[in-house]
Amino acid sequence: MWSQLLLALLLPPSWAFVVVRSSGLSTTASASSTVIYSGASATLTADELMKPAYEIEPIPVRIGHGFDIHRMAPLEEAGQPVVIGGVTVDHKDQKWTDVEGKYVEKGGIYETQLGVVAHSDGDVIYHSIVDAIFGALTLPDIGQVFQDTDPRWKGCDSSKFMEYAYEVMENYGYKIGNIDVTLILERPKVAAFKPGMKENIVKLLQTTDGKVNIKARTHERMDSMGELRSLSCHVVLTLVRPDQS
Repeated sequence: MWSQLLLALLLPPSWAFVVVRSSGLSTTASASSTVIYSGASATLTADELMKPAYEIEPIPVRIGHGFDIHRMAPLEEAGQPVVIGGVTVDHKDQKWTDVEGKYVEKGGIYETQLGVVAHSDGDVIYHSIVDAIFGALTLPDIGQVFQDTDPRWKGCDSSKFMEYAYEVMENYGYKIGNIDVTLILERPKVAAFKPGMKENIVKLLQTTDGKVNIKARTHERMDSMGELRSLSCHVVLTLVRPDQS
């Protein structure tokens, strides 16, 4: 059943219809709707979620901003590696600050392999891009579409979210104008991995190298990011209409 729901989510917005009820899940075929969003007391189809009552005017250029942040923890606690921009960031043991005293004395340094604590794979770049695309189109945020309480997305490869965002963007008649990514983490260093991240984004969003930029910076050893306990990302992007460019 979960595989059917995932397939329905990844189909273009005109191909699939999924309905969720508080007491269970069911799927039916339709030509007008797609993926669902279910709240504690309400059920929304994608026509209601991704096709709001107001008009999304076909203006030539739209600007979106996305942000994501996830905790980092020792790999044995996180249960999954550091994945950024679809790339697994291999690294040597890092000096992680143990503020709770789980592994060493409280506030001490624990040298360890790091992982990302998240419901899905915790890919902050992909999540930020998806949120920016939805935001540019004045649609609900990624957390509403891919809820972190939904077992379908447990450990999910976030490229699936990117594929869906691309379909939504295309359905509204837009393509990528440009993408500017700012990744923020103290360690591990990611310079060697940035070309692979860029290649993945270009492929998933069917754009070109000259329209995607990835910057990375530390947090000057301040707060949770500086202590290697989190990483975050900001994305600014533009969507353009090919018929008006």
